This record gives sequence, C-alpha cells and structure tokens, in this order.
Amino acid sequence: MKKLYIIAAAALTLGATSCDDTLDKQPLDEIVSNTQYWANDDNVQTQIDRFYNDYSGYGNGGGQGQFYFNALSDDQTDNSFANWTFTNIPASSSSWASPWSEIRGMNEVIVNVRKAHPGKEAFFEGVARMNRAYQYYQLVRAYGDVQWVNEPIDPADKDKVYAARDDRDVVMDSVLNDLNYAIATIGDGANKHVWSSDLAAAMKAEICLYEGTFCKYRTAADNGKAADAARANKYLQEAAGAAQKVINNKGYELSENYGDIYNALDLNDNKEIIFYKPYSQPNASFGHGTIAYTSSSTAHKGITKDAFNAFLFLDGKPLATTSENKSDAATLVNGKFDISNILAVRDKRLSVIVEPVLGLNDYELQRDEEGQLMTSSTGYCIRKFNNTSLSKYSRETIGQNTTAAPLFWLAKVYLDFAEAKAELGTLTQADLDNTINKLQARAGLPNMTLAPAADPANKIGVSNLIWEIRRVRRCELMLDGYRFYDLIRWHQLDKLDSQAHPDIFLGANVGNVAGAKFTVVNGYVRSTPDKERVYANKYYLYPIPSGQLVLNSKLEQNPLWTK
Repeated sequence: MKKLYIIAAAALTLGATSCDDTLDKQPLDEIVSNTQYWANDDNVQTQIDRFYNDYSGYGNGGGQGQFYFNALSDDQTDNSFANWTFTNIPASSSSWASPWSEIRGMNEVIVNVRKAHPGKEAFFEGVARMNRAYQYYQLVRAYGDVQWVNEPIDPADKDKVYAARDDRDVVMDSVLNDLNYAIATIGDGANKHVWSSDLAAAMKAEICLYEGTFCKYRTAADNGKAADAARANKYLQEAAGAAQKVINNKGYELSENYGDIYNALDLNDNKEIIFYKPYSQPNASFGHGTIAYTSSSTAHKGITKDAFNAFLFLDGKPLATTSENKSDAATLVNGKFDISNILAVRDKRLSVIVEPVLGLNDYELQRDEEGQLMTSSTGYCIRKFNNTSLSKYSRETIGQNTTAAPLFWLAKVYLDFAEAKAELGTLTQADLDNTINKLQARAGLPNMTLAPAADPANKIGVSNLIWEIRRVRRCELMLDGYRFYDLIRWHQLDKLDSQAHPDIFLGANVGNVAGAKFTVVNGYVRSTPDKERVYANKYYLYPIPSGQLVLNSKLEQNPLWTK
C-alpha cells in the first residue's frame, strides 16, 4: 500500500526552496486513496487530530507560542529590537509554506471522507473545513490575494499548479462558507480540547470581525482595495451572530478572576473556556516554555509605556482626565523600584500582567529567595503566565511548563460581539451590560455606557464608544498575540512607528538614575536606544517569497513590495 499522507508537526517548518516544492501545494508524500482506509473511523480521526498541531498555544517544548512572544506591537518591546517581520523579500517563508502544507491535508480528508465514509462524512468534513478556514484566514491576513484550493491538486495539472492568485474577498467568502458548514455539522465536543460547533462559532466571530473591520477601514493605497461598507456590514453581522450563539450557551461563564485561565494546570472544567491546549501532567513529556521565558535571567519582553497608559484608573477615567493619583514614577525602596502604589489605582488586570517591582540591570527582580534574577526591556516584568504552585524546576525549565493554554474563550467572544455591534451602530446598553461590563466589573472598573466621556488621546477619528471598546480589548488581551492584526484591521499600523510614537519603545518611569546600566530618556526606560522602527505602507502585507514567483509568474508580487 502507498504511504498515507499525514500532517505532521515537522511539516510546519518546510519552506519553498526548490522546484520540487512547487507552490508548496503538492503532497509531501504519496497520498493513499484507499476506500477501506478512509472508511475506518479511527483512521480518519487520526488524520483530523493532526490538525491540533496548528494551534501553538504556549508553544511546544522550547518553541515560541501565541502568547507573550509578539514584540512587534505597541504593547511590548524587546531589547534585541523587534523590527518588521520582513524588510526585504525572502526567498522562502514558513508563513507561506506552512498554511499550504496544512490545506493540502485538509483537502485530502474532505475528498476521501466524501467518497468512503457515508454517514459520518459531515462531521469529519466539518472539522477539516473549519481548520481549512483558519489556515486561509492566516494566509489572507498576511498576503492578501491567494489561490483558493478546495481539492487535492495533481502536480501534472499545470493550469491549477501555476494558477494566479484569487481576489482576497472571494477567498474570504469561501472561508465563511467553510465556517458555516462546520458550525452546522461538528456538534458538541466530549471535552474542551476537542473539536466542537461552539469552537467553530467562536472562530467565525473572530474571523468575521477581522474581515468586517478590515473592509470598513482599508484603503486602496495601503491595502490594494478601497473600503467596502456593504461588505463590512455583512461580515460584522455574521460576527455578531456567531458570537451571540456562543454567548447564548448557558454553559459558559467568566472566571472569577482575570488571569485564572492563563496559569491553570487544567482548563477542561473552566466555564470561561471554549477550546484549549493541554500539556502533560505531572512530568512534562509534552510541555512548553512560556513560564520559563518569563521567569529567566533573559530580559523579558516588557510592556510599553504606551500600553501601560492604556489602562484606565479605578475611577473609570484615562490618564488625561482621572481624579486618581496619575503619577507613574516608581519608588526606590531598599534598592528596588516599587510600583505597587501605581498599580493600586489602576485597572486590576494590570497588576496581574506585570510584577509590582521593576526588573532592571543592578535592580533585578527576584520572585522568591531561590528564583532567578530577572530584568525587563522596559522594567515591567511579566507575571501573567506564572503559576506559583509549580516547582521551581517546572517553572524555570524550558519544555517543562505544564499549564494549559486557552485558545478560544468567553471573554474574547464578548469583545468580538461588542465591537461588531458597535461598528454596526446597533450596540445597546443591554449588550454592553452582558459583555463589556462583565469584563469591566472583573477589572474593578465602573460600567461603560453607550456615550462614554471623550478621551483626549482619541485622535484617530472613531467614536468615543469604539475607542473605549478597543481599549477594553487591548487591556483584556494584553500579551495574548492579537494586537498586531488588530492594528492591521483598524488601519492603524502606523502606530508601530517608534519615531512618530516614541512611547512604544519606552517603559517605566524611574527618574534620573546615576550610573544606570540601562538607557533612560526623560526619566523613562528606553528599550532600544540606538534603533527605530519606521513605518511604510507596504507592511500591511507580507511579500510573496521570491522562490514562489520564480516557480509561478502568475502569482505576481504584492504591489507595494515592487517599488
């Protein structure tokens, strides 16, 4: 029998480096079309379970995951300087290759279960189409127009192998069709780390919110297509409807405390969770390193002054208008920079995200008597992912962290719902009370109304309501890996230009420190003293790898990368 095509984790690292990798879409191995094989439930389950590899969570072993590691944003900055993902056109890229590798396998499942598995083909196809939608979502966000491929391609079929890219709007319409099919066919999961229709609905809410807002705010000059209000409204309505489906499920509730879902050893019984990634207990035969990276002597990717200032004060007001003590100056106590008084008057999420003591060279933070001495690029050390119940070894050893990673959860669905409805102009006070204000209460903040007071920092032409909902999203999802593409879909990517927005490279206020072994600018820690990140509109899309253009001239480069 020919070898079965499988979607192994190793496939995620393959790039297009030779003519043998044509379009990254031909099989990695010979594919079996054996009806007997595909008619067996266990065999098909094995194939769809391999899709779990596509959800990085906290990472695998020592690899980086979705959370914490994304210093290309205005939320975090890195001492080593996080520049744009691509400043030049690469020959190959896993950002291009990996989704195609997965899409091939998903198409194989769809075609083969249709042929060989009457009766259960809908469930298996639903899972495959949901995951195909998720891969295409990532491709379109990164590259714009891409080929829509919904069947296995014979390498001898040159017309399909060497096809031009399809319009990104057409591709996203197909993504929506896949998600709707998945919601209708997958059903309930046996637990919260298996496929379910609720997962598909939460995924649809995220993807449709992205598409709706992207189409509302995009420009032809920067994104290749002008704004499309009708299309935006359609997708925002789809996002709100999908989120409402999850919210209406009485089985979901917010966790009592912000932070609970980020450092739990098991999330299956957590009512906030829709879908999560488990790691092995008690000894990590399959672990991660997110805790270790935020517990080590390697400088943390600290949050920025810009991010710190986004958090409201406990009176519900921003920095410009609060009646609370707005000083952000750390207090030097017994050789340590203490910020506990600063945190005490701000949104409670902030004290979960960062430590109450700064970590800087000569002023290191030590969590306990045996813990490593820690520093941060901005002084703000990250505590959000730290589980103190684990042993020192389990916390500080890369690959031995065993906390479960949330992937889709209720708070995020609340955010998707409220933003979609606000963008549509249909958000009610009852909607706010059932979503955003539950998050506000957990953060120790007053309720939001439909007419929040103006923040002088809002200079981007959106309503006060949308501004504040975006603030809640930023603070709730701080370090969770969403900020970069939020800025893309809001058409705010220029916020990552450090010359125009210097606070994105600044950190804690430590005043003037004599003989400091870190850079201070006007009293604030500066993460990258000799470098700047400069915005250009081409960064709204990744460049197509040059190796792919050599293989297929019909692809054509994204226009702004040809200038």
